[in-house]
Amino acid sequence: MAIRERVFNTIISCFKRHGAEVIDTPVFELKVPFARYLAMNKITNIKRYHIAKVYRRDNPAMTRGRYREFYQCDFDIAGHFDPMIPDAECLKIVHEILSVLQLGDFLIKVNDRRILNGVFAVCGIPDSLFHSTCSTVDKLNKATWEDVKNEMVGEKGLSPEAADRIGEYVRLHGGLGLIEQLDQDPKLSQNKLAREGLGDMKLLFEYLTLFGIADKISFDLSLARGLDYYTGVIYEAVVLQPLNAHREEPVSMGSVAGGGRYDKLVGMFDPKGRKVPCVGVSIGIERLFSIMEQEVEASKEKIRTTETQVLVATPQKNFLDVKLKLISELWDSGIKAEMLYKKNPKLLNQLQYCEDTGIPLTAIIGEQELKDGVVKLRVVASREEVNIPREKLAEEIRRRLES
Repeated sequence: MAIRERVFNTIISCFKRHGAEVIDTPVFELKVPFARYLAMNKITNIKRYHIAKVYRRDNPAMTRGRYREFYQCDFDIAGHFDPMIPDAECLKIVHEILSVLQLGDFLIKVNDRRILNGVFAVCGIPDSLFHSTCSTVDKLNKATWEDVKNEMVGEKGLSPEAADRIGEYVRLHGGLGLIEQLDQDPKLSQNKLAREGLGDMKLLFEYLTLFGIADKISFDLSLARGLDYYTGVIYEAVVLQPLNAHREEPVSMGSVAGGGRYDKLVGMFDPKGRKVPCVGVSIGIERLFSIMEQEVEASKEKIRTTETQVLVATPQKNFLDVKLKLISELWDSGIKAEMLYKKNPKLLNQLQYCEDTGIPLTAIIGEQELKDGVVKLRVVASREEVNIPREKLAEEIRRRLES
């Protein structure tokens, strides 16, 4: 199955397994049209998914899987429910999709905009600078703390002391232990929004533990997400390393999924301001394509262009007659063999030919081998060499190919 078809089918199957129905609305970004759809049709309870092309207004770095036109796959739950149950299901869906696609190791970062709001408040950041400071903090996954601090001070107008106070919080990440630690923080525990956010975060981790996915979740205070409509829990999934372990460098593609709670967005489109709480996740399908295609390309085995089992080679000059006799013996024994049609090819060229064409074995015969009555059999992939009695060469070739 083609990579793109597999990704689409995996995501749609996961959405349907969680009881979502598909909705088709004209889109430039999926969350806002969904909120408008709910308001216009007075819908107060729905679980839906939507896959469509959307458009980015900035200048994306296309080499990192960011495109101006791209597919977005959204799953959303709207309605008044008990806290954190729908939120936990959204995270479970992300975990399911990334696990089934076998992208390698991944991590889902979670935070809460109310906790960020409380952190900024106790650090002395005015509400007018909340969103701009959020966008700077969100760069911590790509930049050093010093770079982030310099932007806060130099571009956003924060004092160095305020930036340092923020740094004490936003560089923290962990699990339930960190939540309990912050719950005891003498300053943060006095902030109403922070207390609410920490309470919901603790409840969320309890549900994630019951789902059996808490080991893939990190409470990360640097996660901010730039969109203004998020009101509570926010999350983002990142691929940490490729599946094929032989690779020295991990695939660095940024986030492959993200979302959160947006409880006020529907009310913005309702004539009477009626609110419908919502939580959802967006799957970055183009980034999934990019990662999987890169992995396939990196792990692709060299295609064999021949059925030849062994190449007869020699490091000696004027040994054509010896090679012809040996290759004839192999042919008579039913071995698929060949040699280069040159009188005196270089041994390196003969070995390279095996690698280029996928021939698995090389039978090397030189003066010493001829004198000792043996043939040096070389395994091309491992470069292992062993001397085999000439009369047993065909038998040894068969044995190695079978094993």
